[in-house]
Parts: sequence; structure tokens; C-alpha cells
Amino acid sequence: MKLLFIGDVVGDKSCDFLEKRMYSLKKKYDISLVVINGENSALGNGLTPYSYQRLVSLGADVITTGNHCFKRKESLSLYDENETLLRPANYPQGVLGHGVTTLDLGFCQVAVINLMGTAYMEPIDNPFYCIDSILEGISTKNIIVDFHAEATAEKKAMGFYLDGRVTAVLGTHTHVQTADEIILPKGTAYITDAGMTGAELSVLGVKSELAIEKIKYHAPVRFEESENPCFINGVVVDFDEHNGKANKITRIIER
Repeated sequence: MKLLFIGDVVGDKSCDFLEKRMYSLKKKYDISLVVINGENSALGNGLTPYSYQRLVSLGADVITTGNHCFKRKESLSLYDENETLLRPANYPQGVLGHGVTTLDLGFCQVAVINLMGTAYMEPIDNPFYCIDSILEGISTKNIIVDFHAEATAEKKAMGFYLDGRVTAVLGTHTHVQTADEIILPKGTAYITDAGMTGAELSVLGVKSELAIEKIKYHAPVRFEESENPCFINGVVVDFDEHNGKANKITRIIER
């Protein structure tokens, strides 16, 4: 079967563009399952009830997040109410929501795990120990991991650490698609970062002039979503649902 994994969706305009292209993408790649990182889907980043419903309506089977998951107060209850909306699993015990979900597709089950790195990020629980604990409680061999992390070395390390234990380790967070998609030696699909869905001529989806001002002057700046044309970044993972091994990973850019 084939998974479509969409990198960080940035703002309303990106949701509009993704909505227009989702049907053709699913048809083109014969997609059975869609996972979208939606932690920047609201205007100004974070996730709101409105942006959550938009991603669900356009075809997301599971929505993953990252360090902006709790940015919007109005969306906090969504994490307890919806099993297919995930926050990083390695948040400390007692935090609302959950970081793992298992989908029953009838002919197979697929688990999706959301993890966050710790290098240059918030000091949360160790993702390596966390994933070990999670895998002990999962019965299906079809396991997709969204690893939301800053450091490429940490992502690479996680890929090799989980090689042969999960179906795919797919990096998010940097909004810049990497060209290192690969099937690792023991059958796990890997990419350091799937990229973003947002304005191509921008700084991570934000108006370039605002990002330059922030970086140049170190002064407070209110970021705004770029109005330039969008593109979609992501990957398609073809895997055998009987043994959980990936056969192929295809990096996609749709303009």
C-alpha cells in the first residue's frame, strides 16, 4: 500500500492549495493513507479548530504536530477529543493528548507515532527511550514515525536506530525538503525532512522581508504568511502491509 506524507502545512493559503491538489495527488500515486503535519496550519502558526477541520475535510487520516502543538489555547481540547490528532509522544507524562494512534483499515492496521527531537528544541523526554517503550505496546508491523526535529544528525540517528523496527521515519520541522530519501538496509523508508506546504518564494512560508527584518535587527516582528504561489512538499512511501517493510520512497514537489 502507499502512504502520502505531507510536510508542515503553513497557513490558510497552503490549506487552500492542498485542498485543490489532494484528489489528483491521491489518484496519481494510488494513495491508501494520508498523514499531514498540521502544526503550522493556522494563520500565525499553531493549529486551531478551524485549521484542524480543514485538514480533516481535505483528506488527512492522521494529523501530526510538533513544538507548536499547544500554541493555540482554543485548540487544546482537540488533542483529547480526537485520536487521530497527535502531539509529540515524548512530552512528559500527564500532558494532554497522545502521541500514538493505530488505524484499522480493514485489511491491515497502521500505527502512526509523533516524536520530537531535543537538540536545539524544548527539553522534553528522550525520544529514543520513548520510542522503545511505545514499540513494545504496538502489535502491527506497519509503523509510521513523524520525527519533528531541528538537528539533521539527530534525525539520521533516529532513522538508523529504528531501521527494521518501523516502516518509515519521516523528518519534519525545518520546512526545507532534503534530497536524502532512502530505504535503509533493514527496510525502513527515511528522509531527513519532508519539507513544507506553503509559499515557495518565502522564508519557511513567511514573507521574506519580515524574516529578514527579524534576523537582521533581532527585533520583535509579527510574521505574516507569504502571498506568493504555493507548492506541496512530501513523500510517498510504498510498503508491504504484510511485513511492514518499505519498498520505495518517492520525494514529491507539486507546484
